[in-house]
Amino acid sequence: MNAILKPILAAVAVACAGQAAAQVTFYEHKAFRGRAFTADRQVNNFERYGFNDTASSLVVERGRWEVCEERRFEGRCVIVRRGSYDSLESLGLQNSITSVRPMNPNRDYSEAPEPQEQPNYAWRQRPNERVFEAPVTSSRAVLGAPEQRCWTEVRAGERPELNTAGGVIGGVLGGILGHQVGKGSGRTAATIAGAVGGGAVGANVDRLRDRESGREIRRCENVANAQPQYYDVTYTFRGVEHRVQTATPPGRTISVNREGQPRG
Repeated sequence: MNAILKPILAAVAVACAGQAAAQVTFYEHKAFRGRAFTADRQVNNFERYGFNDTASSLVVERGRWEVCEERRFEGRCVIVRRGSYDSLESLGLQNSITSVRPMNPNRDYSEAPEPQEQPNYAWRQRPNERVFEAPVTSSRAVLGAPEQRCWTEVRAGERPELNTAGGVIGGVLGGILGHQVGKGSGRTAATIAGAVGGGAVGANVDRLRDRESGREIRRCENVANAQPQYYDVTYTFRGVEHRVQTATPPGRTISVNREGQPRG
């Protein structure tokens, strides 16, 4: 009898140990931000933990887990494995997870896409990590570097138009060249055409000269960047002052762990 029970008990012990070692942490917002809820065993309904239809990202520390839309593992379920999922949109489970349990090897599941190897957000709340609210004592918005803006302007009263002198000179030269072409009435037509064309060319040459001489001016100026690059935040925790840079303005408090490191 003992020979039969020993293998069975050993298998049960291994299964229980594997289940206890498994762990998954759900985050309120994408990219592992916001409140966190950690499960190391089967949870039939997230509602009792205040996390129903709330998770937007998750990190599997150990094991494989079945996450489901409905309580008691009903509705659509997906298997997630060790790694990081910075958004649950690709799983079709954004803000819709209600129950979770370690994977049952005897069931057929829909596997989730390949996860990231490590979470890319250093301030995420760790599994079962307790957080505290530390009062913010000061916050300063740090603006980005000034931006250079350039434009081209024309001096008032000096807008380059067709230049009379250039037009006359060009017309005379064009007429001379046109007069040397053709005979009779053809010579007359060529002379007129040469005069008109030469005048236009002469005027454009003078217009380019005016532009080069400074009538059209390119100006640049440095304009202050009104968009904050980050916020320099100071807070106190257990009598010690801490400083951190945040992408968004802080509230009255900032979430920290027991060492005073930012979380959330």
